[in-house]
Amino acid sequence: MATPYDFPSDLRAGQEELHQVQAELSALLRRLPWSVVPLDGFSDDNGWRKIERPASPGWTEDEQAEVEKLRRREHELAVFVSGHRFWSQLDGAARVDARMKLKHTKDDPEETP
Repeated sequence: MATPYDFPSDLRAGQEELHQVQAELSALLRRLPWSVVPLDGFSDDNGWRKIERPASPGWTEDEQAEVEKLRRREHELAVFVSGHRFWSQLDGAARVDARMKLKHTKDDPEETP
């Protein structure tokens, strides 16, 4: 049976927001052109696999600002979650186990308050 952990609400909220920010950033990066700055397209078949990229118009200033904002928030949340005082209550394998459980609490309906 899995060990239940009584995660503080601020830690749960921080982890949930971290997941949301990471999902938003990932979706945004998939929509944006492959290059931040305008570049010509290219094709390279000299490596172990062929790589092709169409011409990139680059990112707008607003797009760059949005990526930077999400990356900054992702970093803040990662620092908050990983440095939370809750982790000092646990040692070694228990800390690793609890960290993995926290990452997946949204996936487990029994863990959700």
